[in-house]
Amino acid sequence: MKNDRQYVSIAPLLKELTEQSNSKVATADEIATAVSRIFENKLSPVQCSSLLSLLRATKRDREPLVLAECGLQMREAAAQVDRKTLRDVVRTRGRKEGSYRGGFCDLVGTGGDGWSTFNVSTTASILASSLLLVSKHGNRASSSTSGSADLLQAIRPKAPVVGAVDAGMLPSVYEKSNYAFLFAPTFHPGMRHVATIRKELGFRTIFNLLGPLANPIEGSIETRIVGVSHQELGPIFAEALRLSGARKGMVVCGEEQLDEISCAGKTNCWRLVEHLNPAFRGPQYEEDEDYTTSDEEGEPRTIVDIQKFALEPSDFDVQPHALSEVSPGKGPEENAEMLMRLLHNELPRDHPVLEFVLLNTAALFVVAGLCDSNVSDMGHGDNGEVIQETGPSGLRWKEGVRRARWAVESRQALASLERYIEASHAAAEPVSNVE
Repeated sequence: MKNDRQYVSIAPLLKELTEQSNSKVATADEIATAVSRIFENKLSPVQCSSLLSLLRATKRDREPLVLAECGLQMREAAAQVDRKTLRDVVRTRGRKEGSYRGGFCDLVGTGGDGWSTFNVSTTASILASSLLLVSKHGNRASSSTSGSADLLQAIRPKAPVVGAVDAGMLPSVYEKSNYAFLFAPTFHPGMRHVATIRKELGFRTIFNLLGPLANPIEGSIETRIVGVSHQELGPIFAEALRLSGARKGMVVCGEEQLDEISCAGKTNCWRLVEHLNPAFRGPQYEEDEDYTTSDEEGEPRTIVDIQKFALEPSDFDVQPHALSEVSPGKGPEENAEMLMRLLHNELPRDHPVLEFVLLNTAALFVVAGLCDSNVSDMGHGDNGEVIQETGPSGLRWKEGVRRARWAVESRQALASLERYIEASHAAAEPVSNVE
């Protein structure tokens, strides 16, 4: 067992957080540095639990800069993926269309909304991979009955080997598939040092909020949709994303405190909109392969505004469905069965779960810029008739649904999942041979 001499003391920081004096307020950088010690197993269990408890009690874990700085520390402690290799993936596999540059996308939620709906974001990410490069960051269930990893591992007849896709194998997976699932325990090994403490605390901590900010390839993510479980988190997360260097994305929260785009009614949205920075003095055009949302760039070429608006199912030309029709979510096996029925196009076109997924897939297509194109050539089954009607924020939400339906009805989403499953098994083979 480790002794106290192996730990770093953060007693002064804990005192600052306890007293919250005007003369000495703990900075975001100090908090993030303390959090980084957790990943190195350099905080004692007592001080670690005290830090997490105080951040929650003082609501410092709800500050955009604290979230952004802690997210950066979490990413730096993660297994690193070679960025040049990722740029090569975008260059060779990324399909540019509209204002989508062919980069990686993610669709993720904070969880904790209490609704335990069907695994919408995971399913939507699979549909999206029919036309986008998707880097889905996820884990096992925390507050729901079926987490993203649980769902994928319950797929039959052949499930992916989610833990086999690590930093070294990720580029090879993208050689075969537009989709990859980045299993959090594989990419964030340092989180094991706080697992027992989080379980024993019994309440949600800052780590429940950091997941959407800790995608291991964050610097290569072009677009992301982040669902939050409380309305007050919307502007906080949007600002945290902007501070982290994100250029294109949207934070959503259903009016029912749902961390998805709601199929039942109003969803509040905070969209990151990129504009040219008049103060930038560099080249007028950037190279496509260098297009990232890295927080390590120097003087920005662009500036990002946050635009707030609301969406309704009618904006997508979809009828509303009560959340009771899509919740409570089932266990992983039943949800996986529903997933495969959906991907095999066996659900009625107005099935509540299908349309719930279509809304969220469409949003990623729209925010990524795919639907800005006035032409459409997705492949077999695409009639090429672009729906140019615009809705909130001046975007083509109905066109997003048209493309999402094509992903299901053409079986291209199913094919994308199957390619990922095969790639994950190929990634696991060297491990099996060693054993």
